[in-house]
Amino acid sequence: MAVHLHPDDTIAALASAPGPGMRGIIRISGSATNEVLEGFFTPAAAADTSFPQSSPWCNAGTLRISGINQPVPVDLYLWPNRRSYTGQPLAELHTIGSPPILEAALAELFSRGVRPSQPGEFTLRAFLAGRIDLTQAEAVLGVIDAQSDGELRTALDQLAGGLSSQIVRLRGDLLDLLADLEAGLDFADEPIEFVSHVSLIGRLGLARDAVVELLERATQRTRSSARPRVVLAGPPNAGKSTLFNLLAGAGTALVSETAGTTRDYLAVEATLEGLSVELIDTAGEQPAGDGIEHEAQLRRGEQIERADLVVWCQAADQSAASFSNEPGFAGQERLLAIRTKCDLAARTDIQPAVLAVSAHSGAGLPELISAIVARLSSSAGDERQLLGTTAARSHDALQKARLALDRALDIARNESDQELLAIEVRDTLDELGAIAGEVYTDDILDRIFSRFCIGK
Repeated sequence: MAVHLHPDDTIAALASAPGPGMRGIIRISGSATNEVLEGFFTPAAAADTSFPQSSPWCNAGTLRISGINQPVPVDLYLWPNRRSYTGQPLAELHTIGSPPILEAALAELFSRGVRPSQPGEFTLRAFLAGRIDLTQAEAVLGVIDAQSDGELRTALDQLAGGLSSQIVRLRGDLLDLLADLEAGLDFADEPIEFVSHVSLIGRLGLARDAVVELLERATQRTRSSARPRVVLAGPPNAGKSTLFNLLAGAGTALVSETAGTTRDYLAVEATLEGLSVELIDTAGEQPAGDGIEHEAQLRRGEQIERADLVVWCQAADQSAASFSNEPGFAGQERLLAIRTKCDLAARTDIQPAVLAVSAHSGAGLPELISAIVARLSSSAGDERQLLGTTAARSHDALQKARLALDRALDIARNESDQELLAIEVRDTLDELGAIAGEVYTDDILDRIFSRFCIGK
């Protein structure tokens, strides 16, 4: 898609899903929208002969389409001015979801000077008109492409301005600080202090903390896969592979009474209570030897590091003293400790706070699945507040903003040249502006909006 397409062209596209249906929607946007509709749409009520010029309007009527003898019934939704999604006159035609009728209606519009829209062009116009920022534009695509409830919640939160509001507040605070700094530079020869040394360091520190928090979220999101990663880990012969096969619903992993059967990790997509996850079985924890044993432990460690949740398995027939809920990785919020093979031990031998599971009898399996889903759902709001596309695009800008604020703090603490300090604050503002789209290039817009489907 070329982002240099003239934004005043009147464009149209099918906005509903392709194929037959009860309802089909055609979207039109551009300065000539009202004029095109006046020769194309006939209101059902004889008195409604002209379109409103100031307020949204909905009316039933018919379409006059060349090649179709009968008038086509339609509901017209019209936003006649710039208070629309695209920031320009916009209309939606809701009519019969018959592909031949929809194609004929589009052909009629194109014959009247309307141009077919490019992928994402409606949302691009919304961005260029200032109706949404770049993170919200990415959220539109996130809503469309969401494959789980968690992904949908993340996209809707970002679309509602969850990230945008944080960027706006942060940039506002830095703009106020820059104004104080530049006022001090303008009156450098006067005994006037626009911002004290203590206040300056404090305000820069708060801005840096906010940028670091956003950077950590972006880093976490870029490390995470589209599906949450659930890793089964624990000592050898703890029943991890049997449990893996049961959760995955297939005999994927080799199972044996011999400890250490799993030498590599296995991964499979599984659905747990409607949540799609990547389920991973790892080698048992043991001292790393040479050759294949060493490689197995390295790969096991890599999978634990990348996990959204680690299910730490310890067999119930092992002594309670050997059980550990600290398997050597950081992040207890990512750990779910369970006792496997609970059919081999008396219930009194298992700690009440620990979930007991038997892959043989199925005991505790529904509770385990519910616990996994609950853990992943509760952590989604903290670790996945950024869409993957936004996190990948903004990571570099946030890293540069953090470095600029680090330099600004050094300058402030050393009470060095205030002009250099103002330059670092401006650089931070530019990087934050790039995230929201206040600073952008055609290449960035093309990369984002070319992933959209036509009609969005």
